[in-house]
Amino acid sequence: MITQAAEIVRDFIEDYHERNEEQQIFPRFRKAGQLLNLVDVLYQQHQAGRRLTENILKLAPQSGAPGDARQPLIDTMRLFIAMYRPHEAREDTVLFPKLRSVVSANEFDAMADDFEQDEHRKFGEDGFETMVDRVAGLERAFGIYELAKFTPR
Repeated sequence: MITQAAEIVRDFIEDYHERNEEQQIFPRFRKAGQLLNLVDVLYQQHQAGRRLTENILKLAPQSGAPGDARQPLIDTMRLFIAMYRPHEAREDTVLFPKLRSVVSANEFDAMADDFEQDEHRKFGEDGFETMVDRVAGLERAFGIYELAKFTPR
């Protein structure tokens, strides 16, 4: 299951979502001279995330072996989580809200259309929905699908 989760991260997050950020969003911030340090760090983290994902894919098959075989995988996954929690939060609270002030409404709509066309090209007409279903299946398998389970009592 870890391999399947890492494949979703690689295919959808890294090769689709992040590539679009790198090709369409980051250059617009650079051209506008805004959030340059943030864009540079986010880009560096994309690169680091790809290395971590590849390492997870490499380590996952032997993680079921007895002994200490799991520890390198656990360590790599912890690094991934520790980096991406604040990464995603910064994108959601700083980068994406600022985007509308960096591009025109028409440019914003054109980027959204480009993203959707890329999604369909890579994953088919129902690509996003298919990925959501794959994630939901893994959440069920890991026992984390029911959101209410995480509500403190």
